[in-house]
Amino acid sequence: MSKLGNLGARLHRGEVGYDFVGNRKIWYGISILITITAILGLAVRGLNMGIEFQGGAVFTTPKHMTASVAQTESFAEEASGHDAIVQKLGDGSLRIQIAGIDTDKSDSIKDELSKDLKVDSEQINADLVGPSWGDQIANKAWQGLAIFMILVVIYLAIAFEWRMALAALVALIHDITITTGIYALVGFEVTPGTVIGLLTILGYSLYDTVVVFDSLKEQTKDITKQTRWTYSDVANRSINSTLMRSINTTAVALLPVAGLLFIGGGVLGAGMLNDISLSLFVGLAAGAYSSIFIATPLVADLKEREPQMKALRKRVLAKRAQAAATGEPLETDRVAQPLDDEPDDGAPAVVGPRTQPASRSRGRGRPSGKRR
Repeated sequence: MSKLGNLGARLHRGEVGYDFVGNRKIWYGISILITITAILGLAVRGLNMGIEFQGGAVFTTPKHMTASVAQTESFAEEASGHDAIVQKLGDGSLRIQIAGIDTDKSDSIKDELSKDLKVDSEQINADLVGPSWGDQIANKAWQGLAIFMILVVIYLAIAFEWRMALAALVALIHDITITTGIYALVGFEVTPGTVIGLLTILGYSLYDTVVVFDSLKEQTKDITKQTRWTYSDVANRSINSTLMRSINTTAVALLPVAGLLFIGGGVLGAGMLNDISLSLFVGLAAGAYSSIFIATPLVADLKEREPQMKALRKRVLAKRAQAAATGEPLETDRVAQPLDDEPDDGAPAVVGPRTQPASRSRGRGRPSGKRR
């Protein structure tokens, strides 16, 4: 077995692990800092809305143009009086986007471009886009997002509980805010492809979160009937047991998206690929982060506020303190035990984090199995 595969197996069995829940305040602080940065980016720079949302014209020149992209951009800005975006297409033609111009003005801009580029005006194709079409797309996107969020909360509240539904909703809002903030800071154009990318990452982020929640739900059955682990302990165990799965699925998903973003959009100059690839890349990474560092620790925080979980935590800590005072090894080094296999204190065991004592004496203390 490879080292990575062996590490994944050890994480799943609880032999090793990182205290995600115990260090949750650090991750909360990092998330708040990133979120504030994203909000400031949106407030200061705003989103660079594409022509589909602002309205305007798209001119396509003939193939094998002698003018460069920079020259064509200068010509278009002089002819229109607006900022222009020029992209070179694969067949050698140029795509010129000019936002915020009226239909009447597009004909004069087309004539000016034909003179500057030294081509017949009939060879330049002009497509006009009205702002109302972009408004319809934006409204439909907001409606779809609202419906999606409502259905997610209802489903998770029924399948799990309202605390998990609330934590998943916070994680989704976290992912959307960060992704849109990155768009504002980078200055990439927001197009319908961007909207599609944003809606796509929500499903992925939710999938990763539900995997951890499902493990947590199974491992916390009858948790109050034992005195070995607190709810936070078991939540931490759930994250560690699914950690390699989250890393592997995220890495596999990010590789093709990174190819689109850095190779297709950056190296090859296919700028239109940036519209959807940046939102997917940032959103997938943020979704994996929020599932591990935000959603599950937040559930643990909410559950630990319950009176029964507070009482359980008090009993567990008291038992650990007593064991430390008497020098007895804690019975928390077993990874899993069937619920009908009761330990010495009469409480059914649950799957929890593997906690190794500072020292272990053989032949001393209580046995880890049943009394015979």
